[in-house]
Amino acid sequence: MRISEAVRGRLRRRYEEIWGAVAAIPRGRVATYGDVARMVGLPGAARMVGRALRACPPGADLPWHRVIAAGGRIALPDDRGREQRRRLTAEGVPFAGRRVILPECRWDPPI
Repeated sequence: MRISEAVRGRLRRRYEEIWGAVAAIPRGRVATYGDVARMVGLPGAARMVGRALRACPPGADLPWHRVIAAGGRIALPDDRGREQRRRLTAEGVPFAGRRVILPECRWDPPI
């Protein structure tokens, strides 16, 4: 199935909105995939946030590591998950075991 140019353009705009929301997450703070989806007006579209992050152009300076799964989990496997934890720890994000302590560092953007 081919995707029309119009649909591709709308998807690209949504991805750019998601990238903009992720870029706004301050150092030392995190947001869940669901939080980011709600920030851009797409409640329930957490998976789309993950797809947008995977589709981010190479070389983009995007703080992807500040987006985590629900409940504070790092959802990325293997080396990518370890790299995410390393980056978050370097920014002072607190962990309890394998989870981020969300009440201490969850970003609540101004509306």
